[in-house]
Amino acid sequence: MIILGVDPGTLVTGYGVIETNGKANHTVIEYGTIESKKISSLPKRLEAIFTRLGAVIERTIPDEFAIETAFYDKNVQSTLKLGHARGVAMLAAVLKQLPTGEYAPRDIKKAVVGNGNASKDQVEYMVRKILNLPPEDKKLPDAYDALAVAITHASRRGSNGKSSSKSWKDFVKENPDRVK
Repeated sequence: MIILGVDPGTLVTGYGVIETNGKANHTVIEYGTIESKKISSLPKRLEAIFTRLGAVIERTIPDEFAIETAFYDKNVQSTLKLGHARGVAMLAAVLKQLPTGEYAPRDIKKAVVGNGNASKDQVEYMVRKILNLPPEDKKLPDAYDALAVAITHASRRGSNGKSSSKSWKDFVKENPDRVK
């Protein structure tokens, strides 16, 4: 199972692709960031996110997609812009027919670190440990956050390798003998 995790943002969007064969065995395929700080127009930033994530999907051919949910910030404009970034990221996945999971920041921290109030440094440390990433491999924190999203999605899957949160249509397709 290959999972693409995304930590959305209009200035920096992190992405991480892992391959997993269960709850604890994960291998990194690719991870990095999509930076659009130098692009002044929001629509052009969104286009860059959509296009670059589409290229990641084409290269890595994930089976599923996971994204961090939006959190409410004191600045409503920032929250709205984050929603735009989430929307184009999800659209890139949906257009490729990828099943999608969404996880709150607190749930991601709890799944990876064991503490829903963990710091970014703690998340990065645990992602490095879980995925055996070398300490000299420095990426932006958003890339580690995206890997944490993918790890969370993998850990939330059933032990039989099937997602526990799929639609009825997917259940019927995977279990035709159980539906009359």
